[in-house]
Amino acid sequence: ICQRALPDVRDGLKPVQRRVLYAMQELGLSADKPHRKSARIVGDTMGKYHPHGDSSIYEALVVMEQDFKKGMPLVDGHGNFGSIEGDGAAAMRYTEAKLQKFTQDVYLADMDKNVVDFQPNFDETEKEPVVLPVRIPNLLINGAEGIAVGMATNIPTHNLGEVIDATVAYLNDPEIGLEDLLKLMPGPDFATGGIINATPEELYNVYATGLGKIKVRGKVEVRDIGYGRKSICVTELPYTMIGGTAKFLDTVAELVRNRELPAVVDIADRGDKNGECLCIDVKKGTSDEEIQTIINILYKKAALEDTFGVNINCINNGKPEVMGLKKILKVYTDFKYGLYDTKYRKLLAQQEEIREIKMGLL
Repeated sequence: ICQRALPDVRDGLKPVQRRVLYAMQELGLSADKPHRKSARIVGDTMGKYHPHGDSSIYEALVVMEQDFKKGMPLVDGHGNFGSIEGDGAAAMRYTEAKLQKFTQDVYLADMDKNVVDFQPNFDETEKEPVVLPVRIPNLLINGAEGIAVGMATNIPTHNLGEVIDATVAYLNDPEIGLEDLLKLMPGPDFATGGIINATPEELYNVYATGLGKIKVRGKVEVRDIGYGRKSICVTELPYTMIGGTAKFLDTVAELVRNRELPAVVDIADRGDKNGECLCIDVKKGTSDEEIQTIINILYKKAALEDTFGVNINCINNGKPEVMGLKKILKVYTDFKYGLYDTKYRKLLAQQEEIREIKMGLL
């Protein structure tokens, strides 16, 4: 459970993700360097730090590259790394990757300052970091999902600026109320966009306990497509629909065949690299009320509105723990203070050692 499925509350990373990022840094794959084959990254990670299947390592690398799953992607990829429609990534021998500049500056910049502990790898031939010195609460920003024996985790992504604002407010006043934190960070910010259909009370309960359910729905626009006809366009998907756009269109087609959507005349995926656009064209002369009825049916029967089950389960002091927002901020800020305190104490020790050497020479 601790070594695979759940992220550490301090850096928000699972062991495989931490090891992939560290292996990429050791390979020198910085943002200003050329991309390298993913197979090389997977091979180094597996041979030095992560003695498990190559497919799980590559999958972790792929997810850290996908901007529709992560609030802030950590890997810069070349090639086919999958799509929101559910297409899988190309084989690791075809794709290439390197670190994002954001990852370098925020996740790995302090690695050379000797502020985190290292531990032996599986065969004690290498050293690996116990945790990365991440400068932001990554657990909230990039979220996590994983399943283990008897427990799981499902943490939504959040807006980078809002999380930092909430962290600064907590640092200024550790006794700040959860209501005030939620004014700065009102709720999740899913990578696919969409709308959160939840009351302030529901969100308060989620962030107070670390458990709860949030309804998410796609964002819909009604567009004029000429000749007096209109189209219902889904421009932002609910996060729960990742990999399920084809199923959504099939469900709409089934509703049309069952005469539940008699005004619909065409269904198409008109998405491009600039964004998702699932279009449902309606007959000429369809009224605004009828269009709204169609949209409501899509929310109810085609999973355009779905439930995201929040379960903020993470590793704290080596044990799984479900925690709310204030506890996450407390553990994270204590961790960061500990890093700087460690760095300061090591600097003092070095200065004392230099002073003793000078005195000995004199």
